[in-house]
Amino acid sequence: MCPPGPQGPQGPAGGLLNYADFYALMPPDNAATVAPGADVSFSQDGPNSGADISRIGPDSFNLAQIGTYQILFEVSVDEKGQLVLTLNGENLAYTVFGRATGASQIVGMAIVSTTVINSVLTVRYPAGNATAITVTPLAGGTHPVSAHLIITQIA
Repeated sequence: MCPPGPQGPQGPAGGLLNYADFYALMPPDNAATVAPGADVSFSQDGPNSGADISRIGPDSFNLAQIGTYQILFEVSVDEKGQLVLTLNGENLAYTVFGRATGASQIVGMAIVSTTVINSVLTVRYPAGNATAITVTPLAGGTHPVSAHLIITQIA
C-alpha cells in the first residue's frame, strides 16, 4: 500500500445558501375561496436568512439570485383541487399537485431553477378548473390553521 499524498486545498463552505418561510393563518389571511387562475396568499413572514428570497406581495415572492431552489408548500382545502408553482407567470407543468377527494392538505415539493435574477414565484390554483377552492379555516378545531411556503436556495 502506498503512503497517502499531500492534503488538498480547503473546499467551499457547505450548508444552505438562503431560505425563507412565508405563511398564512386561516382565518383571516386567505379569501373565503381561491378562484381558478388565482394565486394563494402567504401573507405573513416566518424565519428567513435575508433579502435574497423576499415578498413582493401577499401571494408573490422574489428569487433574487440565479440558482436552484427547493420549494415546499402545504395548504388545507375543503374540496378536491390542484395547486401549481409558477415562475415568472408561467405554470411549471412538473409541479402540479392535487387530491381527488376529502378535506385535507395539498402538499407539494419541487426543485425549481431560475435563469434570470429577480424571478417571481407563486402557488396558483390553475386556470381551467370549474370551481373555486376553499382554503380551510379552523381545520380540526378552534384555532386558525397555517398554510406554508418554504423556499430554500440549494445551489
